[in-house]
Amino acid sequence: MPTADRAAPTIVDVARAAGVSKSLVSLAIRGDAGVSEATRTRILAVADDLGYRSNVLARGLARGRTQVIGVLVSDLSNPYHADVVAGIESRADAAGLGTVIGHGQSDARILAARLDQMLDLGVDGVIVVSAMLDAAALDAAAARRPVVMVGRPFEQPRHVSVVRNHDERGASLALDHLHGLGHRRIVHLASSRRAAASARRHAYGEAMTRADLPSTTLWVDEGGVAALLAAAGTPAGPTACFAGNDRTAATLLHDALDAELAVPTELSIVGYDDAQIARQVRPGLTTVAQPREAIGREAARLLLARIDGDSDTVEVTLEPSLAVRGTTAAPC
Repeated sequence: MPTADRAAPTIVDVARAAGVSKSLVSLAIRGDAGVSEATRTRILAVADDLGYRSNVLARGLARGRTQVIGVLVSDLSNPYHADVVAGIESRADAAGLGTVIGHGQSDARILAARLDQMLDLGVDGVIVVSAMLDAAALDAAAARRPVVMVGRPFEQPRHVSVVRNHDERGASLALDHLHGLGHRRIVHLASSRRAAASARRHAYGEAMTRADLPSTTLWVDEGGVAALLAAAGTPAGPTACFAGNDRTAATLLHDALDAELAVPTELSIVGYDDAQIARQVRPGLTTVAQPREAIGREAARLLLARIDGDSDTVEVTLEPSLAVRGTTAAPC
């Protein structure tokens, strides 16, 4: 290992010790193709023994880059956002890039200010994990640096690639599951009016119409949980609820148990997201699983392509799945 009175080893020192060319060492360290796995492993072992550290920042600045990308989230307390960020960071790490995270505190004005701050810092690009910024704000940012959005915008930006979950497919999975169990009186419990939530709500209505069943949407901010629990367990009341997200579903589960309403025998509950809370509550929450980390990795891949000169803007939609746990069963 190098000491304070000895110069740090260089790529030339690694090449000499490994008995290979400097260019081969460079390829191995960057993870590029053209190096066998055995050779790469040997070169990296030699580099580690010598204490060699690749100066990623210097290489980036030589190309006019900071080797850092910005990640802007609207709500750090939301497990969905945390999982997406984990996916972004894993892909960025693999590319040798650092990440800096900004928190918008669920406020569009703060989000816009944080986005400007990131761009002023000179990050190579930004991934916005939020649907709170409008298309004009996103396109204005994209005029300065490459931008990718994770989520579902009401209005599609012209110069920003978008990665999102297939919200309608997820809602259909939830309703097909409940219909298959024999539920006919199914209520939708909504807590958001954003585009993704609206798409799930609309898909719920379509699924109920296809089954020739009445649809009812209750809103959390309008006393929806109390109204649902008051009706559940009665002869004409709902036997199942499709909630717009896992937080809403967990709140309903908690309040149902406090009201001594049996879940799932008197009320089945399906959430949306498959956030960590879905696996922590008891009974475990049946929920639509968004591929959150895969969404993050795809967003990072698209951003890296834009940074490297790909001018195409695309929308990528990833498919959800259904995680069946203990909050759903056939109605009594």
